[in-house]
Amino acid sequence: MQINDTLKPAEVALLYQSHHAWLRGWLRNRVGCSEQAADLAQDTFVRVLRARQVSPLKEPRAYLSSIARGLMIDQFRRRALERAYHESLAHLPEGEVPSEEHRLVILDALERLDRALHQLKPRARQAFLLAQLDGMSIVQIAQHLHVSRATIERDLATALGVCYRLRYADA
Repeated sequence: MQINDTLKPAEVALLYQSHHAWLRGWLRNRVGCSEQAADLAQDTFVRVLRARQVSPLKEPRAYLSSIARGLMIDQFRRRALERAYHESLAHLPEGEVPSEEHRLVILDALERLDRALHQLKPRARQAFLLAQLDGMSIVQIAQHLHVSRATIERDLATALGVCYRLRYADA
C-alpha cells in the first residue's frame, strides 16, 4: 500500500481473511455472545472499508481491536440510552405514549445527540446538561462547576454549536 492511499478492497479482503476469526474470538470473550461478536466483527470491517487509513498497517490486530472497542462502547451507550428512554415511556399516561414509528425517530435523534455531546469536553457537556435538563442559569452553573461565567458562556456556545450542526447537517 502506498503512503497516501486508502486501503484497497483486496487489502481489506486479505485483512479480513487473516484476522476475522481472531477478531470474532476476541469480541466473543468480551461481550459473551457469539452472535453479537459476529455483528461487531462485521461492523469493524465495514468501518475499515470506510476508513481513510493513510499508512500501512503495522499492527493490524491492534488497529482492528481499537475499532471494535469503540463499536462496543457505542453499542453499550446506545443500549443504556434505549433502556433509559423505555423507562421514561413507562411513566407516561397511555394516551401520551408515542407510536412505534415515532419512538424510532426519537431514539435516532437521542443517539445522534448523545454522540454529538460526547465530542464535547466533559465540562462543556456537563454545563450544557445542567442548563438544558436542570434549568440552571449561567451563574448557577459557574458556581456549581467552580469556574467563571465567561467560561460557562464559552462552553454553552460550543455545545449549542454542536447541536446546531447536528440539527442542520442534513438540511
